[in-house]
Amino acid sequence: MHTVKRTLLVTGASSGIGRAIANRLLKQGHTVIGTSRDCSQFKTSHLNFHPIEIDFSQLNLVVNLLKKLEKDYPLLDGVIFSAGYGKFGSIEQFSYAQIEQMMTVNFTSQAFITRALIPGLKRKAHSNLIYIGSEAALKGSRKGTVYCASKFALRGFTQALREECGSSSVRVSLINPGMVNTNFFTSLSFQPGDDETHALLAEDIAETVSYILDSSNNLVIDEINLNPANKVIKFKK
Repeated sequence: MHTVKRTLLVTGASSGIGRAIANRLLKQGHTVIGTSRDCSQFKTSHLNFHPIEIDFSQLNLVVNLLKKLEKDYPLLDGVIFSAGYGKFGSIEQFSYAQIEQMMTVNFTSQAFITRALIPGLKRKAHSNLIYIGSEAALKGSRKGTVYCASKFALRGFTQALREECGSSSVRVSLINPGMVNTNFFTSLSFQPGDDETHALLAEDIAETVSYILDSSNNLVIDEINLNPANKVIKFKK
């Protein structure tokens, strides 16, 4: 168990990577505030878990909720941004509303959360902002125009934010996973191959988050890229 107990906000905590992160942090004795669109998907009796239901595509609700969250949890000293989703296809296959929604959920909402919470985090002796990006932030790919754009935007945002926070107590980190074996692929036309070497596990990302949180206060882990041992894509029939 960790000697330093943190109060951490985890977005997208009801499933996939966010759920794995929340579970790991709870096991380590931290207090976790977990947001999701449907809190019924992640039920736990753990005393240190505090669910909050919110849809980050509704930006008009985000700021007021975060103001209340800061008042309710004054010890909040870190955020792990794992909410997001994927949709792939040629640009003309997206409606205008679909483009706006993906950019909102995968990027703009995260900028809003950061803007709302960073003044308070800068007043803490030590705090973390950890963003879950994607390998799609490293190289554009066919049928990934909108998704890649949202992840490229997030990567550029974190790079600039890290410079802005350089003289403060806030450490900004980005994790870019390759394919992870989660329900992310449920509605997509492809998925990782069948072998265990073809995909990361959500727990791999959670372990990386812990690694960043446990690192020395005297260093900043800028960016970590994670990939399965073998990249194999399987297309659904």
